[in-house]
Amino acid sequence: MNFIAYQRRRFIKSAAFGLFGIAAFDTVSGQSFLSSTSLDKDEEKLFYRYPSMDDEIVSSIVGASHGNFDKVKEMVTRRPELAKAAWDWGFGDWETALGAASHVGRRDIAEFLMEHGARPDIFTFTMLGMLKSVQEMVETIPGIQSMPGPHGITLLQHAKNRLNNKSITAPDADNVNKVLNYLESLGNADIKPKSLAISEEEKKTYMGEYRFGNNENELFIVDLHRLGFLQMARKGAAARALNRIDENIFSPAGAPSVSIIFRMGNGKPVSLSIHEPDPVVSAARV
Repeated sequence: MNFIAYQRRRFIKSAAFGLFGIAAFDTVSGQSFLSSTSLDKDEEKLFYRYPSMDDEIVSSIVGASHGNFDKVKEMVTRRPELAKAAWDWGFGDWETALGAASHVGRRDIAEFLMEHGARPDIFTFTMLGMLKSVQEMVETIPGIQSMPGPHGITLLQHAKNRLNNKSITAPDADNVNKVLNYLESLGNADIKPKSLAISEEEKKTYMGEYRFGNNENELFIVDLHRLGFLQMARKGAAARALNRIDENIFSPAGAPSVSIIFRMGNGKPVSLSIHEPDPVVSAARV
């Protein structure tokens, strides 16, 4: 269901209950009103944390901000509050809509979100080529240049990703290059998460399904991303890249305090357990 249809259906249900409240104090009885405006049993219920934003809407706007400008404009024009949305992709890997646009180098999406209330940070300033702003933040907050962004993406990489955008103008590229050169001069603005080497054969060893419950989605899937790195996802959810931090131990991108430990048997994984850092769940290989 698209965003507009979802909002329309939710309004119809809310309006019906609002009118019921009026009818209860008027000449029309509440019972007769409900009888004449019965809702389909299949109609979606209000989000269980309403009036908080529905998770599906929040994840949708943050996901779209990685490159789907048309969808971003449609959603934010109707609900400007979505410009400030943030989503946890897994294990505490939080990302805002603006953060998404910033790390993929989409200046157009970032500017649109800021026009509707999104709050920029040093990652946005870097992507936009705002040298003075970046310098002032580095001088004011020691070490901020080493802090990772969403998914563990470094500050320096935000500048590089902007430069890789084919639509970048010459003046824009000049400004971003100035920020890039400044960050390179600092020597610590591109500290990537620890990840030990892993061969293609080793990757295949870990790939598979790991079940932790009887429901259909109580399943972790370990497979390869199209770019070749190992990733893990709960069935139906977004996958997280895995960084190898020790033998049979991995950490999901954007969450270095989390460990995913594979227990081996005869040279192959028989289960995995997730520690955050205390043990949270174990799953047996299917």
